[in-house]
Amino acid sequence: MLRLLTIEFHKLKYNRASKVLSLIYFGLLAAIALIAAIKFDIGPIKFHLAEMGIFNFPYIWHFNTYVAAILKFFLLLVIVSMMANEYSYKTLKQNLIDGLSKKEFILSKFYIVIIFALISTIFVFVVSLILGFIYSDYTEFAIITSGLEYLVAFFIKLVGFFSMGLFFGILVKRSAFAVGAMVVWFIAESIFKGYLFWALKSAENTSEKVDSIVQFLPFEAMSNLIKEPFSRLGAVRSVASQIGETFTKSYSVDFSTITIVLVWTFIFIYLSFILLKKRDL
Repeated sequence: MLRLLTIEFHKLKYNRASKVLSLIYFGLLAAIALIAAIKFDIGPIKFHLAEMGIFNFPYIWHFNTYVAAILKFFLLLVIVSMMANEYSYKTLKQNLIDGLSKKEFILSKFYIVIIFALISTIFVFVVSLILGFIYSDYTEFAIITSGLEYLVAFFIKLVGFFSMGLFFGILVKRSAFAVGAMVVWFIAESIFKGYLFWALKSAENTSEKVDSIVQFLPFEAMSNLIKEPFSRLGAVRSVASQIGETFTKSYSVDFSTITIVLVWTFIFIYLSFILLKKRDL
């Protein structure tokens, strides 16, 4: 494992685009702290996000992982560009000539995926911990440590997403086309979901039935790992109650969703290996 990681980090060391994208990504993660500075007054209405409780423990784990997951696109570009460079600069062929097996090559890429996801998770953990200690009204140990399952979900979400990017990077050999293929897949899932709503519109509990079907699709499963956190805010619930609305959705991280994403991760890595194994390089 260490040998494979050394090879991959050596490649990344001389890939300027990957270094720039990685710096942008982690810079944006750190910029989550700037949300606390959003403050303005409109007459008697005072708006300060930090005072709305978004950095309170344990809510901060949910909020920050949700926001950070939106930024994963930048590291996806690093993953797919790595694969594109393997074909463009013929380093893949050279690695195989030098004795690296195709299985080891796929494993080396998967290890990088895990490392990127792990570093991202640790980074979000540290940023959230600092912001929480500064702004949270609750700093008891039991409260701080509750909600850490969102970090686990964040890690698994990144691993699944980057594994999907790795597969498409191998499939189409070009970073732009790989990202485009993922966009097409996402659109196809959305169209399929819309079709199900149309097809089941006359059935009872249409939304629940549609969700029970589409939960097995990769993008939908990754999305379900960390549900939107905004409707959990006390201020939002207060406004909703005043207009007669109530929120009954579950915000927990479901083990079944974790399992679905892990299965898709295995599928994408296995298909990457099969594709590389059968391809004439």
